[in-house]
Parts: sequence; C-alpha cells; structure tokens
Amino acid sequence: MAGTSATATQTRPSVRRAVIFDLDGVVVDSFAVMEEAFAIAYKEVVGEGQAPFEEYRRHQGRYFPDIMRIMGLPLEMEEPFVRESYRLAHQVPVFEGITELLLTLRTRGYKLAVATGKSGPRARSLLEQLGLLPFFDHVIGSDEVAHPKPAPDIVVRALELMGLPAEEAIMIGDAPTDIASARGAGVASAAALWAEVDDEDALLGALPGAVLHRPAELLELCPSVPRG
Repeated sequence: MAGTSATATQTRPSVRRAVIFDLDGVVVDSFAVMEEAFAIAYKEVVGEGQAPFEEYRRHQGRYFPDIMRIMGLPLEMEEPFVRESYRLAHQVPVFEGITELLLTLRTRGYKLAVATGKSGPRARSLLEQLGLLPFFDHVIGSDEVAHPKPAPDIVVRALELMGLPAEEAIMIGDAPTDIASARGAGVASAAALWAEVDDEDALLGALPGAVLHRPAELLELCPSVPRG
C-alpha cells in the first residue's frame, strides 16, 4: 500500500509543530479558473486549437515556466496566464473544511506555511482575497527559491522561516512533486485526495506517509502542541 490512512497507526515525531501546505488542489479548488486562464493564454500566444490543459495538469506542483519548458510551449504564455489568473481569482473556492482545519491547527499551536508552484506574490494575493492569509506564518512561491518542486528547496525554506527541524513538520500535497519535495527535505508527507486528482496512482506511487480523503483527517496526525 502506497500510504497509510489517517486513522492507521503511524510513526510520529516526539512533537509535531508545523504543517506545510501546497496551495492548488489542497487549500483551494483552482482548476476551473486555471483551465480558463490557460486556454486564454494559449490562444493569445500559440493560436487556435485545443489548449492541452490535461497535459498541463499532469505537471501540477511545478513552477509555470518549468511546465512550459517540459511541454515545449512558449514561455510567453506566462504573462497572459498570470494576468487572467489574477482577473479570475474571485471565482476560486476554498475546499470545504479547510477554513475549519486551519483554525483548529492554529488553536492547537501549529505553525502553518504554504509552499506552492505559484509565484509568491500571486499566492499571497489569492489567499488574502479569500481571507486565508492571516492563518499562515509564511507563504513561499516557486519564484522565491533557487530550485522549485520537486527539489526540496521550497520545503527547506519553509522550515528555515519557521525555525523548525524537518522532523517537526508534515507536508500536505496533491501531486508527486509535493511528496518528492517533502522527502528531499526530510519532512513527513500526506497525500490530499479531496480534490479531483489527475493521476491518483502516480500520487500514491510517490509513497506519501499518509493518505487523507478529507481535510479533517489531518487532525488525527496533528495533536495539540505541548505548551512550555
């Protein structure tokens, strides 16, 4: 089995103090907006024809310019894609149960961070618009580290900013790149399956430490942080 369920017995650190979240597909359900922005960018830069969004989704978690290089698409698509993403941001919903999860984790004493394939400014702008930014101690974008996911840099940076060792954190992601980034940083990982995961077999094949079907299941892995 690729990972354990949240209800299964797990090897836990003596104290877990932080949760690092991917953004798209974990905190927010941004795929409809992403698809529209991608289609507009493709038409503006490439021309008529079907925008290959399904292929784009297979590379989720990576930085947009890196995906363009992998797909052999023009890097010029980034400007209209980002422009349309900002324009459509008000249409992005937060996954059911996420706000309650973040509030409970905060109440339990956890530090929270976002480590996303988006740029930092775009991620912070979206979270602020959705009223979620105050929950997070740090929001780190792929443009703010030397090597984006699947490299460990972004998770390592989150740990540095929070002042915590790897064994005191867990990373929640919906793509193999998230799991790989966490593993490279020495951080425990959990696969989020409450979104429509493009390739569940690939995600589970990345061997996350836990598999979560609802946001609230994370709370079973995150008991209150001891005081003192």
